Amino acid sequence: MVKNESEKQTEEKIFDAAMAVFEEKGFATARMQEIADRAGINKALLHYYFRSKDHLFDAVFEKRLGDMFSKIFGVFMSDKPFEEKIKAYYEEHISFFEKNPRLPNFIMSEIALNPQRLAKRFSKIDYAGLRDVVMEKNGKELAEYNIGKEDWPQLMITIISLTVFPFAAQEIIKVLLQRIGQETDFNQFMNYRKTFASDFVMNSLKNRKKI
Repeated sequence: MVKNESEKQTEEKIFDAAMAVFEEKGFATARMQEIADRAGINKALLHYYFRSKDHLFDAVFEKRLGDMFSKIFGVFMSDKPFEEKIKAYYEEHISFFEKNPRLPNFIMSEIALNPQRLAKRFSKIDYAGLRDVVMEKNGKELAEYNIGKEDWPQLMITIISLTVFPFAAQEIIKVLLQRIGQETDFNQFMNYRKTFASDFVMNSLKNRKKI
């Protein structure tokens, strides 16, 4: 069924409200009534769009994951040299988390409370397809850095962790920055990290070059 503009706007309000409540409360303690109140609609209308909290969680989380991974896949599946892909990745991924700052903590808390729920969602992502495209497009470059197909999980986990961890631990990082007298706004800190992280990764890879 094709949705009209009003239905699309209502659904977007529900997505925004649900994501905020899920991020703040976690899946277990989030309540449909609170989500309806946050979206400015009645609970009956919320249930009309999404029959249960499980259905709503699935829809919202898949949308957020889709938004995030479409950017990541878009970067790595491009025809750019690998170094340019790394720079573009940190620009896109950090910018995405700046707009969705609670998402990393939400993911971490849900992994701790119900890993099977998120594992099911992440299992739908075509990691092997992404790896194969990158190896096809950038395999020669990666070979120079002594990176083969079997190293792909290690490489990607390293690349991703440099963005996910700071957002997940941002309150601790703010305290640490204050303690060392570096009164830097967290967004400024992460904006600089776009360059720092990409340089760090590429310098590490270049140090792996075969002699």
